[in-house]
Amino acid sequence: MDVKEILKQIKGGNLSSFYLLHGEEPYFIDLISEALIKEALPEHERDFNQAIIYGKDADLLALKSELKSFPMMSNRRLVVLKEAQDFKYFEELESYFENPCETTVFVVCYKYKAVDGRKKFYKTAQNLGVVFKSDKVKEYQLSEWIQRYVKSTGYDITSKATMLLAEFLGNDLSRITNELEKLAILVEKGTTINEIHIEENIGISKDYNGFELTNAIAKKDMVKAMKIIQYFEYNPKAVEFPPLIASIFKHFSLLMRIHFSPAKTKEALVQTLSLHQFVVGELLISKNLYDPKKIASVIALLHEYDLKSKGVGNSNTTSAELMRELVFQIIH
Repeated sequence: MDVKEILKQIKGGNLSSFYLLHGEEPYFIDLISEALIKEALPEHERDFNQAIIYGKDADLLALKSELKSFPMMSNRRLVVLKEAQDFKYFEELESYFENPCETTVFVVCYKYKAVDGRKKFYKTAQNLGVVFKSDKVKEYQLSEWIQRYVKSTGYDITSKATMLLAEFLGNDLSRITNELEKLAILVEKGTTINEIHIEENIGISKDYNGFELTNAIAKKDMVKAMKIIQYFEYNPKAVEFPPLIASIFKHFSLLMRIHFSPAKTKEALVQTLSLHQFVVGELLISKNLYDPKKIASVIALLHEYDLKSKGVGNSNTTSAELMRELVFQIIH
């Protein structure tokens, strides 16, 4: 069962007696648990029939007592075990699953890693209620996820603004949604969010960022690339060297795939590479400027300068100086 279906059932009042929410991506775990807290009980019933417990501080007997308690002037109780990955007696809850209280909705929030599916505990949990594994959004799916999320909130967003968010914030979904929620307070609903909105309200420069540096290198625009590097030199907190290397490496890796891909049209490459049309269009422009032999030499350079940035064969050259050397050698 996916997130949408689980949320739909919760909103419709179709609640399970148990939810095991686990996995690397905390955003979806929080989304489901907050929906349960909001919908399981009316507000006036929560004081007596809702218990939110944190794993690090939880006592097994006290937790079981909460789970076995009967509701007061209500049809159900809600017990939420947050940060369950820190609960020392996690697997000992299996005895409760074998004889659960029918009037208790038990929600387990196990974050940052998955529960071992081979354990008897896990299989028992699957038979009892809803088990949801919250996986990280893959990097190639992030732009599409951002666009879907923005549209679900009543806005639209340009391709460049999407790329800026993905580049600057990575696949930290909680951070992305928090920033977009703050932006929604300032921007009228129905607006198409663009790079200027991002720059003015989130603090990501629309002109001086890792995405634009990679774009300048891709188009062999030396003047623009050097201006961006100078901005980084004056604003060292704006970007870090390793993510820049990773961004450039990703670009040239995709270029190599395009050179040897049987798919030749833009539309076919969008499907083959699972990328946005805007990105594929930019890659096709760059493909004409870098042949496979040059791409191979660029990848070797990236490896060399990644090591230098970590102090291997380099004692005192600054990150900005290393980046200038690297970009000059790539473009020329």
